[in-house]
Amino acid sequence: MTSLIVDEPTPKTARPRRGERRGQWLIGLVLAVFAVLAWQRRWVCDDGLIVLRTVQNLLDGNGPVFNAGERVEANTSTLWTYLVALGGLQPWLRLEWVAVVLGLLSAVGGLFFGLDGARRLFPDRRIVPAGALVVLGLPPFWDYATSGLETGLVTLWLSLVWWRLVRHATGGPVRILPTLVLIGCGPLVRPEFALVSAITFVALVAVVRPGWRRGLGWLALAGVVPVVYQVYRMGYYGLITPNTALAKEATQSRWDRGWFYLVEMFAAYWLLIPVALLLAVAVPALRGRERTTLVVALTPVVAGVVLGLYVTRVGGDYMHARMLLPVLTCLLLPVMVAPLTRWTAPLVVALVAWTVVSAVGLRPVSAEQHKIGAYGISDARVFWVDSTHNEHPITADDAANLVGYMPDLAAARAGKTGPTVAVKVNFVWVVFPGTRTVVSTPGALGFPGLLLPRTETVIDDLGLASPLAAHSLAVPGRPAGHQKKLSVAWVIADAGAGTPEQLSAAGNELVYSEEIRAARIALTRPEIREMLDSVRAPLTFGRFRDNLLHAFGRSRLRYHPEPFTAQWGG
Repeated sequence: MTSLIVDEPTPKTARPRRGERRGQWLIGLVLAVFAVLAWQRRWVCDDGLIVLRTVQNLLDGNGPVFNAGERVEANTSTLWTYLVALGGLQPWLRLEWVAVVLGLLSAVGGLFFGLDGARRLFPDRRIVPAGALVVLGLPPFWDYATSGLETGLVTLWLSLVWWRLVRHATGGPVRILPTLVLIGCGPLVRPEFALVSAITFVALVAVVRPGWRRGLGWLALAGVVPVVYQVYRMGYYGLITPNTALAKEATQSRWDRGWFYLVEMFAAYWLLIPVALLLAVAVPALRGRERTTLVVALTPVVAGVVLGLYVTRVGGDYMHARMLLPVLTCLLLPVMVAPLTRWTAPLVVALVAWTVVSAVGLRPVSAEQHKIGAYGISDARVFWVDSTHNEHPITADDAANLVGYMPDLAAARAGKTGPTVAVKVNFVWVVFPGTRTVVSTPGALGFPGLLLPRTETVIDDLGLASPLAAHSLAVPGRPAGHQKKLSVAWVIADAGAGTPEQLSAAGNELVYSEEIRAARIALTRPEIREMLDSVRAPLTFGRFRDNLLHAFGRSRLRYHPEPFTAQWGG
């Protein structure tokens, strides 16, 4: 029987030529410059801190959940969560610093594989950095290398998968199984990367030409990891996507906002200039190349265009440029380096000039004015530095004194005994007696989640960690990524102890008893009750089976965020 896994022939290795050695020095220089730029902008955003509470619960034995006792997948990147957890096993570094180091190493590693992959497209040619100059010239690439988010891992995965594809096309000691496993990991890096995985798999088949039987076998091997995890996700969490996809309504179309998100980034950094220059470099460099080389070069471009359409369709994000960095990475991969010729030399000089201007002087309006811009988009690093009054906010402690959060919450809970429910009403913390201790924090979730004890349930009104908020209908006009806004009456009705009248009185009637009563009525709706059971009931075999079987329908569940409407089935 023909094996599904066939190693490709290994050619004899030769000593690198002078031009190749010069190219390696250039790659090393680019990596060093990028590492320095990223390190000088080191930070961890609040969303990055959200990941770390899940990691802490995982290391404590509570499972991959944000709150013990509620199976909610509050992190978009499964692979990043487990990678940080692996790094958290060492006893020397705090988790915040583990995320910083892993993010930086991943981003630098991804840039290396991108540079080396492009170098291999032009063997025996003197090369110069081209697309890599765009990475060096764009501050968002530096910022999100150490943000605590999965962006560094994204860069590494996109580049590494493409590098493997290049190796299959250009020869070398390449095994097919690692390539298939890498391709299959795409949805675990980010769910939408299933699109990139599919495009890359098609390209791999086109390059290697395994035949239809072996190709089907390859498809099965590539699908093992994502399929196994998807079954686990549906049975454990009861959904077909991370909870964040519900909170951000990742299936809705918001083309107008997405187009603004795209234009805002291109305008801020004059990106049409490097795009035009790189096209002028790429077209003659790839003209006349053999079919496999063209397939390999065009694969990340196609993936980048598809990802770009997806990001535009869902409305972009509230973080300036963040969701477009994977798109740019894909588009830049084939031209990270380019052959040095009389034609390309002046174009690269022009790219260097743009890189210096962009790196030194070009910034989005939200960064220059230190405020949140149109459609709620802001330079997240500038916003967080301003909020914490710290040039390098890394740990949750750096945000401990943030106005309106921990000090005010502590003051509101002072003298209270027993379980309490704390919510914010009209910018003031209000505390109610509870059946369990719950803190519903508005907006920021990461640093309160790390600073508060893990014995307390910490949720948000945006739905990232709250199943009740995640399944509510989006509120029109809110920023991308922050579409949900759940009434605090739901939280009081769900975890408060006492009648609606007693609870309202405990909160100085800042929340009306009629609204709390309406929320309690809404909570008795069978579909809402079943959804809460899917994340709170003990995880028996029967619960896992029911979660798995009803995950698709449960993922579609939506209701009105206002209890007065939801109690009547809205």
